[in-house]
Amino acid sequence: MRAAIIRCPLSFVISRLFVFCSMPQLKYIKMPRLLKNFFFITGGAFVLWVAFLDKTNLMYQYQFSAEESKLEAQKAFFISEIKKTKEEQQELLSSPEKLEKFAREKYYMKKDNEDLFILTPPPAAK
Repeated sequence: MRAAIIRCPLSFVISRLFVFCSMPQLKYIKMPRLLKNFFFITGGAFVLWVAFLDKTNLMYQYQFSAEESKLEAQKAFFISEIKKTKEEQQELLSSPEKLEKFAREKYYMKKDNEDLFILTPPPAAK
């Protein structure tokens, strides 16, 4: 019993393709000459492999580029938010009046001799 060892499936396919292209029966089949060319068939197989069968095929590349553009948009958004926050921080640290106003509006802080009333709008009717 003879066991065949196939080391690389791609080299096996290429060797079988070369045998197929050199078959004498192909001379009698009506086909364009380009389709009988070994290099054309090998190049076509390579293009199919890269486009559809490879781990990083065209669909993966499309999804990757879509995710990349989404992440770039998020990065730009967060950079602008950081810039706004730094400007607000600089503005608050520049004067005590603005810091007091911010504390009163945002955290409802009050002075000792004041009473604080929080008015909220009624919930919207369904």
